[in-house]
Amino acid sequence: MYPAELVAPMKEELTSVGFDELTTPDQVDQVLGNKEGTVLVMVNSVCGCAAANARPAVTIASKHVKTPNKMTTVFAGVDAEAVAQARKYMLPYPPSSPSIALFKDGKLVHFIERHHIEGRPADLIAENLVSAFDEYC
Repeated sequence: MYPAELVAPMKEELTSVGFDELTTPDQVDQVLGNKEGTVLVMVNSVCGCAAANARPAVTIASKHVKTPNKMTTVFAGVDAEAVAQARKYMLPYPPSSPSIALFKDGKLVHFIERHHIEGRPADLIAENLVSAFDEYC
């Protein structure tokens, strides 16, 4: 587990643009168990590709005209039980941190794994998300 003071700015980077933190399995179930609307979940991480690529990408995409009804985040290495619960909804994809999942009406419809984040510019990842938003939101 990472110290709260270390991850606070990494969490704030997302909450400051409208993401809700999910820190417990019950919170995850309340949001992802909903069968109506669209939900974006970013599995946040302390790694460099989360800082340089994933968080900036979801921030850029969150400013698009079409966005999910709800944008949320769970933090790997911090809120372990919430992350484990969220990953159950992301099957059949293996655990991946960071990663970005889009759900529509309770079903996973778009998923970006770590290997699609590493080494790719935030703008490119954001374009991918915006395309998914246009299709599903």
